[in-house]
Amino acid sequence: MATDDADVPEGALPPPTEEIHLPEPSYLPVVVAFGVAIAVVGVVLTWVMVAIGLIIVAIALYRWIRQTRAEMSQLPLGH
Repeated sequence: MATDDADVPEGALPPPTEEIHLPEPSYLPVVVAFGVAIAVVGVVLTWVMVAIGLIIVAIALYRWIRQTRAEMSQLPLGH
C-alpha cells in the first residue's frame, strides 16, 4: 500500500477501485405517487377512487420491485 501512496500526489484522491452502480431511470415512482394521490382524493369523494388508486399503487409497486430485483441480479456477487 505504501507504493500506491507514492503514485498519488498529496491532497489528491486515489482512483476508484470498483464501479459505482446507479439504477436505471424509471417512471414507476411517478406512477406510485399518482396512485396515492388518486387514493387520497378518493377518501374525500368516493371509495371507488380509493380502490382505483390502490390498484394503481399495487401494480406499480409490483413492477418497480420486479425491475429492481432484475437489476440487482445482474450485479457481481461481491457488490
